[in-house]
Amino acid sequence: MIDLAQTAGELEATGLVRHGFFGRQGGVSTGEFDSLNVSVSTGDNSDNVERNRAIVAENLGSAPLVTLKQVHSTRVVTVEAGAIPDRAIEADALVTRRADILIGVLTADCAPLLLVDPHAGIIGAAHAGWAGAVGGILENTVTAMEALGAQRRRILLAIGPTISGENYEVGEEFKAKALSINPAAANAFFTPPAGKPHFDLPAFLVAEAQSIGLPPASNLAQCTYAQPQAYFSHRHATHQGKRTGRQISVIGLV
Repeated sequence: MIDLAQTAGELEATGLVRHGFFGRQGGVSTGEFDSLNVSVSTGDNSDNVERNRAIVAENLGSAPLVTLKQVHSTRVVTVEAGAIPDRAIEADALVTRRADILIGVLTADCAPLLLVDPHAGIIGAAHAGWAGAVGGILENTVTAMEALGAQRRRILLAIGPTISGENYEVGEEFKAKALSINPAAANAFFTPPAGKPHFDLPAFLVAEAQSIGLPPASNLAQCTYAQPQAYFSHRHATHQGKRTGRQISVIGLV
């Protein structure tokens, strides 16, 4: 039973995975990092961060929790048998068929993506900020899963808490840069009357999933910016002149 995290019904229904989209509640950190901050790079006490990571792992069965140093790239790490990858490896997605580990990604407005091919028993977790999303992190994660034996027509995708388009004002320069990377992102931009362009990250990812041949994606439709008490939000904290932590989304095979 997952007490601290939300789950996606489609993933839960497979009976094959344990997973959770964690928020900021249930940990031991204090102050700006209250309370389930899992990032050591935000200025939080490292002992508290390690305890929070242990709480997350315990909540999902106490297997080793594998994460990476996320750098808004499109690089994917495949976790095969043997040693667990070092946390300092720079990449933004993990895939595996191992059942003895948990894989997770950290976010604070970017989109956490959890994936599973229930037939092949292959899972993935990806961190999709705007740069990774338009650059192809989802496609790269699916390709890495296929290399292990998955088939994209069977891969279920769940999108966790992320900033909504309503709260993601970006401006014309941002829009031009994103479209220069991926013109297909055009449909994810909208401009309110007399306002600046906004980018709808979850809508882009739902459309991207369809375009690359995945079944319809599941979107939890939870906005991190709009719920700062429930989720760490980098943009909300910045607007308040504060620091913030990072939540984690995790998946493992049962």
